[in-house]
Amino acid sequence: MKIAIGNDHAGPEYKKAIVEFLISKGHEIINHGTDSIDSVDYPDFGHPVAIDVEKKYATFGIVICGSGNGIAMTVNKHQGIRAALCWTKEIAALARQHNDANIISIPARYTSIPQAVEMVAIFISTDFEGGRHQNRVDKIMCQ
Repeated sequence: MKIAIGNDHAGPEYKKAIVEFLISKGHEIINHGTDSIDSVDYPDFGHPVAIDVEKKYATFGIVICGSGNGIAMTVNKHQGIRAALCWTKEIAALARQHNDANIISIPARYTSIPQAVEMVAIFISTDFEGGRHQNRVDKIMCQ
């Protein structure tokens, strides 16, 4: 599976751990994130991830910033993107099962690196349940 990842200055260590995990599982990574802790603007790293998922260059996206909010707001501006801000593995699973989320947003300042890796593992391996949830998901995108 091909997965796009992007992060600002709050997430280089998170990205490193997540990428190592994903590569160990045989996934291909498209890296749009910074490797520096010097202050940068999260939209510069979120938009490329959203474009990769939107254009189906990547199956899923992972975005990371301090709170997870700003970068989630950024990627959710793109058509067909359903980014979910997740801080527990249960929310990551539900985001996929009920919302067919295609990008996970991780709040680096409020989760640990092991939690983030676990959330990603669950996110990419959980299927959308469809059924009653499909009608709701169909109503998300603006026309």
